[in-house]
Amino acid sequence: MVGDGTPLPELPALVRDGGHGFDELGASDRWVRAAARWLGPLHDRWFRVSAAGREHVPARGPAILAANHSGGLPWDGAMIWRDLLASPTAPRLVRPIADHFVPSLPFVGTVLARGGVVGGSGGNARALLERGEVLLIFPEGVPGIGKPFRERYRLRPFRVGHVELAIRHRAPIVPTAVIGAEEQMFELFRVRLGRAAAAPYLPVLVPPWPLPVRYHLLYGEPLDLAASHPPEDADDPDVLEAGAERVRAAVAGLIERGLRERRGWFR
Repeated sequence: MVGDGTPLPELPALVRDGGHGFDELGASDRWVRAAARWLGPLHDRWFRVSAAGREHVPARGPAILAANHSGGLPWDGAMIWRDLLASPTAPRLVRPIADHFVPSLPFVGTVLARGGVVGGSGGNARALLERGEVLLIFPEGVPGIGKPFRERYRLRPFRVGHVELAIRHRAPIVPTAVIGAEEQMFELFRVRLGRAAAAPYLPVLVPPWPLPVRYHLLYGEPLDLAASHPPEDADDPDVLEAGAERVRAAVAGLIERGLRERRGWFR
């Protein structure tokens, strides 16, 4: 069992070991399973994650999860990662795509890499999709996770990289909504860091540990942009912008549904 609830499926190979105990992007099967055990109680008992639509995540082959981002610290990504790893319908090891500065963070960057997080370069994303893995992308980027409380659940503009990848590598995009993370922590202020620092700023959050809000994850029907666009359309800015707006609208619809259906922050 992982945590108190959902068991971790016996997957034959969580990570494609390159012969050194981890794959070429730094993920380790041993670390992934340890992280799943550690995150189990948070998923099952602290955030009490409920999920709808897991069947929309392909059971095999490449796919891209495109989700809203919030909460000051990326617990939303951790809960999606843990949720799909133990999914009874389509257990998958999700590879979160982090902003460019994350891999260079001392210690933290290494720990996240061992769990499957990869830096947001085109080469990393291409390599993973070409071998049939699932990416988790937050198209809002840092502006999403750092939005003020008064603007919660208002999506920032979506970057277009996930659409380019989907068209070029023929991967469906699964719109994903996270309800609950917006209320887990509150940013008092942020400390701007110098250009030499790895991160753009240091948020000062209260409380220091996230509140036990209830997470609701909604996975929407896949968008098959590749069905209506040949690979060369991945180089067309207009196509990419239109695709990003389509994905953004799908995520916004899931957020609206989730907010309408939940009974409160903690329920």
